[in-house]
Amino acid sequence: MGARSPALACTALAACLVLAGAVHPGFVVRITQAGLDYARQHGVSILEKELGQLRLPDISGDFRVRKVGKVRYEISSLDLRSFRLPSSQISPLPDVGLQVSISNAFAEVDGDWRVKVHFIRDHGSFDLRVEDLSIRINLKLGSDASGKPTADASYCSTHISSVHIRFSGKLSWLYNLFHSAIESRFRSILESKVCENVVSSVRSELQPYLQTLPVTAKIDAVAGIDYSLVAPPAATAHSLDADLKGEFFSLAHRAAVPFPPPPLAFPPDHARMVYLGVSSYFFNTAGLVYHAAGALVFELTDSMIPKGLDFHLNTSTFSAFVPQLEKLYPDMLMKLRLSTPAAPSLSIGPEGLSLRPVVDIQAYAILPSSSLAPLFLLNLTANVSASIDVKSSRIVGNVTVGRLRLALKHSDVGPFQVRMLQSIMNIFTSSILLPRLNARFGQGFPLPLPDRIQLSDIVMQSHQNFLLLGADVHYEPRE
Repeated sequence: MGARSPALACTALAACLVLAGAVHPGFVVRITQAGLDYARQHGVSILEKELGQLRLPDISGDFRVRKVGKVRYEISSLDLRSFRLPSSQISPLPDVGLQVSISNAFAEVDGDWRVKVHFIRDHGSFDLRVEDLSIRINLKLGSDASGKPTADASYCSTHISSVHIRFSGKLSWLYNLFHSAIESRFRSILESKVCENVVSSVRSELQPYLQTLPVTAKIDAVAGIDYSLVAPPAATAHSLDADLKGEFFSLAHRAAVPFPPPPLAFPPDHARMVYLGVSSYFFNTAGLVYHAAGALVFELTDSMIPKGLDFHLNTSTFSAFVPQLEKLYPDMLMKLRLSTPAAPSLSIGPEGLSLRPVVDIQAYAILPSSSLAPLFLLNLTANVSASIDVKSSRIVGNVTVGRLRLALKHSDVGPFQVRMLQSIMNIFTSSILLPRLNARFGQGFPLPLPDRIQLSDIVMQSHQNFLLLGADVHYEPRE
């Protein structure tokens, strides 16, 4: 037992270190089998066009035919009339990425032949048909130093089951005597060329396209979003998952986030092509960055009050609630400065999204000299519910505020009944503050999508610590 204890202790320590080093994502992308099939259709279509432009080399050689002697032949001007890939499949391949299998492919080739037997020369044309061609490609998925996804063909094999060639011309019967040898050479050349083209297509088409996935997105003058991969894409039995950092950061000074992302327990939904898991961490890093930058400070003045509201932000109006103002600061304009003492924190659960912000409201009188005289400091709390939507590939939001709760933190004008201010603060919140907040949330934040991708048929669910967006995908090819 004593001998086993150090081993157990080491194992436990190693497990703790692994767990401690695990990095949870703030944003997860899951591509389901339906999404992979959609990508396969477009990818195979591109590959079919590429293979249709294959340039095949001339073939020449010598054969000895019984009773005829040595025959010198040349196959040239090979024209690949068509190359069709009618049947294909794609499947996740754990520890690698993806496997694409193509079967029942066929091709048709025209060309010219020349033959020399002793002093006799002749030429003609031929038709060749390749049938039951199969291709298998393994795509190794990874990530580069910037956190962008990478792809390369780690394996490619091509097998041609059947090649049929028909020669036309006076001496075509000579070719027909050794057509099997020519078909074998052609099979070997085409199998090699197909894989060369597949590898080239992955590097010239797929890899550059994956590089269009944005790893950072600038939001405004204050913040950006880090969408870099925290690990290479992972293939599971039924999907391909990509874990992204999903973190807002300050453009002026990037600092470590003082809290970790929570684990995300994805449900086994596969009805849509793609699912996006947006963690509460994603939204809360936004609050952290904007709060640190002082961007969550809002100043309200009389000029901002809508004309339809029959009151003004001045001491005459507020003296009905704070009688001392009429004596101390008669008939003066006021300013309210709203700020958050701490970064707001959004909670996401099965019941929805909620926020319970704490706001300090500092009231000032604007003196004739334009300097500010502090009047009182209020503490405001409220239950806020949020709704999230996706429009034009951007996450947009809208908030509604429940009952406000006010408390007096400090007064420079003596005591007064805070509850008397409840109604006027409700008006300020609903008529001025909320419309401005929702206008900003309506601008939204960009989703991490590669070029020419649009989402449709979006469904949304709230889960513990994250929001799940399911969508189908539409790809718009280049003209």
